[in-house]
Amino acid sequence: MPHRHPYPHTDLQGAAHRNTTAAQLLTALTRDPSPLLPLWEYVLAALDDIETLIDEVTGLRAELASVRYQRANLLAAIRATLAAHHDGDDDPLYYVRDELHAQMPADHRTGEGR
Repeated sequence: MPHRHPYPHTDLQGAAHRNTTAAQLLTALTRDPSPLLPLWEYVLAALDDIETLIDEVTGLRAELASVRYQRANLLAAIRATLAAHHDGDDDPLYYVRDELHAQMPADHRTGEGR
């Protein structure tokens, strides 16, 4: 059974395009002085927030993908450690130590002895 993503991804590029189109339409509507001008300005400001939110969601998606990758690698290292222990390996924890070392930020790795 294929693994299905629990949260389907929203089409952020499409949302950004629709946001730009809506902002352009509202800008055209606000050229004519109107008693509704403050309302239109409020709506335009809200549309500007959408761009910021799209950027934030994009960054969070990338961060989540990275965390999932690290988790999968740790799980593989744990399984390898358990199999090595079962096989009577002299140093079954090598796999976990190696993966933890690989996931450590580079600035923390310098000068560290294993």
